Amino acid sequence: MAAQAVRTEKLDLRLSSAAKRRLEAAASVASRSLSAFVLESALSQAEQTLADRHTFVLSKAKWAEFQRALDAPVRSLPRLQRLLTEPGYFDAVPAPTEER
Repeated sequence: MAAQAVRTEKLDLRLSSAAKRRLEAAASVASRSLSAFVLESALSQAEQTLADRHTFVLSKAKWAEFQRALDAPVRSLPRLQRLLTEPGYFDAVPAPTEER
């Protein structure tokens, strides 16, 4: 059994009466407290939302293609190099101003 993390943070939430009743009904059906139900649901949705940032699945052919792309020699991209080395708009030295 995994160790339970110490809960030190609080999250306040404003919602309509109808939304709260719906969450309470769902928590009851799941035999969970309202807090546990909302926390588990929110964490589950967070994992789904962030999943594509952690893991992606490729077929064997696409994985081989991906590895070839990673192993390919670096291509020279002169326009990109120029873009990255030229001063940007906000890097320009401001024009001197007259003192009053």
